[in-house]
Amino acid sequence: MAFNPLSSFLGMFSHDIGIDLGTANTLVSVRGRGIVIDEPSVVAIDTVSKLVLAIGNDAKLMVGRTPSTIVAVRPLRDGVISDFAVTERMLQYFIRAVHERFGLGVPKPRVVIGIPSGATEVEKRAVHDAAVAAGARSSYLIEEPMAGAIGSGLPVMDATGTMIVDIGGGTTEIAVIALGGIVVSSSSRAAGDAMDQALMVYARQVHNMLIGERSAERIKMEAGSAYPLDEEETVEMRGRDLATGLPKVVELSTVEVRDSLLPVTNEIVQAVRSTIERTPPELVADLMMHGIAMAGGGALLRGLDRRIAAETRFPTYVAEDPLRTVVRGCAEALEEATTLQKVQAAVAMRRPPR
Repeated sequence: MAFNPLSSFLGMFSHDIGIDLGTANTLVSVRGRGIVIDEPSVVAIDTVSKLVLAIGNDAKLMVGRTPSTIVAVRPLRDGVISDFAVTERMLQYFIRAVHERFGLGVPKPRVVIGIPSGATEVEKRAVHDAAVAAGARSSYLIEEPMAGAIGSGLPVMDATGTMIVDIGGGTTEIAVIALGGIVVSSSSRAAGDAMDQALMVYARQVHNMLIGERSAERIKMEAGSAYPLDEEETVEMRGRDLATGLPKVVELSTVEVRDSLLPVTNEIVQAVRSTIERTPPELVADLMMHGIAMAGGGALLRGLDRRIAAETRFPTYVAEDPLRTVVRGCAEALEEATTLQKVQAAVAMRRPPR
């Protein structure tokens, strides 16, 4: 690449950043400063004027509470961009927020963005173009399971095989990694959002209640599990009675919540097993020794690591601070030129997994 004096000059006044562009949350890490932004991937838009009213935390507060002229949208669905224009505005907001926070001028950072391993060429181009349009000097893509593995401290550049299960909001990304590349991978829509939807369906079918996404998410976080607990608990579910239209409160046991999440957790376990079945025998032997690392918000579902360990017979553990492994991996890739170059080549060559 030819030397660009303007790009070099702007780089002196910009903070290179890593971005985990998630379906549920967007996290931004700044080189030398760590994670500085962790906000919902939500944008509030006035449908009449088409103006963006709020982004991130302020926009999420509007979900389910807006008048008909204002909609709170999530521009990413199932881990990929569903609305390019809104995603561009959201990226621009986060990139500028980083520089305004540190009192800098025009932001022209290098940006590394985590993308799902199942992203198509069109989707990859959309993410890249959105970052450049949002003000990035240059934009690099890294597959989320690779970023999650790097952020979890796994030896991704070694010949030893490692396995990561990254359960985000829109997708569960599973990958076996060796020598800086993804050997086998799977992508499933059985993830955090699917768990929330499963709880909403359960409330409607079993208790004849209508509950919102935020209520379902609260129940999942407070009482969700994938494996029998030592002490089962109860949680209040508040919503609207579909028969009378009046408010209704039901006490749910953690057993009920676990049963309602079963279709989703079953699919996650099946995706892990399917990935292992397609893994070369030599790498399977490595996984038996080193185990399976879990990352993403879904990894915090109680007992899911025990469930996967029981179903696969591989040791399974939750990475430290699993919500931030992908963004940490993006930031670390910026620090290591060789790592970034290798994962960039892998992104360019790989086709979406089955």
